[in-house]
Amino acid sequence: MNAESETTGETEGPADGRGERPPAEVAVVVIGYDDAAHVTDAVRSALAQGPAVREVVAVDDCSRDGSVGLLERLAASEPRLKVIRRRANSGGCGTPRNTGLDAVTSPYVMFLDSDDVLPPGAVDALLAAAEGAHAEVAGGLCVRRELPSGREVPWQPRLYALHAVVPRPAQRTRLVHDTLCVNKLYRAAFLRAHGIRFPEGRFPYEDVVFTARLLAAAPRIALIPDRVYVWHVRRSEARLSISLDRSGVENWRARTEACRQAYEVLLGAGQKELARTARAKFLDYDLRMYVRELGLRDAAYRRAWWELTRAHLAEYDADDWARNPAAPGRLIGRVVLASPEPCDLPRLRELAARPARLYPPYARAADGTPVWSDAVPQVSLEPLRARPVRALPLAVDAELRPGARGTRLRLRLYELYGRVAQAGPETVDVEWRHRDDGDVVVHGASLPLAPCAGVAGAGETVGSAGSAGRGGSAGSAGGAGSAGRGGSAGSAGGAGSAGRGGSAGHGGSAGRLGPAGSDGTWSAETAVDLLALAAPGVGTWDLRLRIRFRDGASRDVTPHALTGAGLLRRRAVPSARHGVVLVQPYTTHSGALALRVAPGVRGLLSVVRARLRRLLH
Repeated sequence: MNAESETTGETEGPADGRGERPPAEVAVVVIGYDDAAHVTDAVRSALAQGPAVREVVAVDDCSRDGSVGLLERLAASEPRLKVIRRRANSGGCGTPRNTGLDAVTSPYVMFLDSDDVLPPGAVDALLAAAEGAHAEVAGGLCVRRELPSGREVPWQPRLYALHAVVPRPAQRTRLVHDTLCVNKLYRAAFLRAHGIRFPEGRFPYEDVVFTARLLAAAPRIALIPDRVYVWHVRRSEARLSISLDRSGVENWRARTEACRQAYEVLLGAGQKELARTARAKFLDYDLRMYVRELGLRDAAYRRAWWELTRAHLAEYDADDWARNPAAPGRLIGRVVLASPEPCDLPRLRELAARPARLYPPYARAADGTPVWSDAVPQVSLEPLRARPVRALPLAVDAELRPGARGTRLRLRLYELYGRVAQAGPETVDVEWRHRDDGDVVVHGASLPLAPCAGVAGAGETVGSAGSAGRGGSAGSAGGAGSAGRGGSAGSAGGAGSAGRGGSAGHGGSAGRLGPAGSDGTWSAETAVDLLALAAPGVGTWDLRLRIRFRDGASRDVTPHALTGAGLLRRRAVPSARHGVVLVQPYTTHSGALALRVAPGVRGLLSVVRARLRRLLH
């Protein structure tokens, strides 16, 4: 067995050790509400697991769309299926799961949502792991499958990279990050003995609290790298799932409440390290995810979100903030706490990206200490000076200009309080990764990074392209335009001077100078192979960069998409092979540069149809 350090020597496999199929010992609880389109697929995926599944309990939460009829017809020919219909809708997922848990008679239980499926062999793999390790819980890999594209993204892959047995959750604190309840097999008697149930009624993110209650009971846990759950993500559905519907501030209120309860459950059980990890997970995952989307919301949402977040973070103590103080989530949280009103949202969005990007202003206090900005000087950035360069939130601008004579990509790397110059950036590797199939990659050149000629005198400042004030246009041809309202754009290779209100970002001064003889930036330029990007057909490509330094260290980054006159516009580029290629550079929710490509007449028609669908709906 390939096991990690927590593993105590048990071997995975059937309990009897003869390599035979595990006995029928598992119940699968399937919950659904008004999901006639998918619920039978979910139930069939559970029944198809084979003899190890003794019973499938389908709990219908008072649907009105005929779901119950479909399930009852299926049950007529499948004796392992039991259908329970609740008389009143609970408003959430916790109550029907509890109903199913009360009804199962098997030694082990799993949970399955009506719009997801269990992949073949999932139950056998989890049951063998639980029995072989004498574990109360067995967990495996869940994949998020984006529909209709079919792109799959593994959930918490680091946790499930290898077979492992964890005698106590405190020995693997990262278990707190996997808040899903559906990718696990539980010993039913353990859940009942410890009173581990889901919150009742309308309680979004009920699995966050359930997972905390589970970990608080200190079960023995077996982890396996097998795929055991397929989470279907349908973003185009008329009714989004709770986890996808984040448009209202009540969703954020529910999430913070679930995270608060999870912390209290763990702390109350004496699991202090797990409780601390739960708070750190909130900063690194939940907070960053919602900050990336703040720019999509209206002013009323942002104010309410900011107030809720400040109230939640006010409960954190000094130890919570002292751990890994340069981590992006902690810096974001400290900025929110320090400002009574929403501020610096574009810059916070960049820092919330993955990987994080910290854009100018690179302000300093009177004593020279790096701080967030002149307007929020109480948030110190001093911890960044001790962070290794491979983990720094490096900022790179990307400017893409498609044209008939070729498509050019210009990149500009920013200094960060002298750390970049100290590390010595030498080259940048360019790659384009297909959005729907991450295994499809178009590799660009490895480009030398050249220091930009300085245009500012000693002690002067340079601005941030992409952090322009209101009305300012971005720099052109590799310039760092930081014009404010009425400010002029930067010229090629230079830093744009600010106009009225031209300080970059919210209330802060522009960044300080980098190494002597330069403006603290490095640049590179290359051609983009549109022919290679168009080869798979219509698709979206994400730009990825790897900065390499003279000591051999490297840092993976996603570049910030420059905006401004002539940028991020759809272009029809002539092509000898396709006739024409429609090219659309755009900025993602996190501010990164991405590229849509539609080759040929078919590609053009697909874009037109997509636009019409959006207009009609």
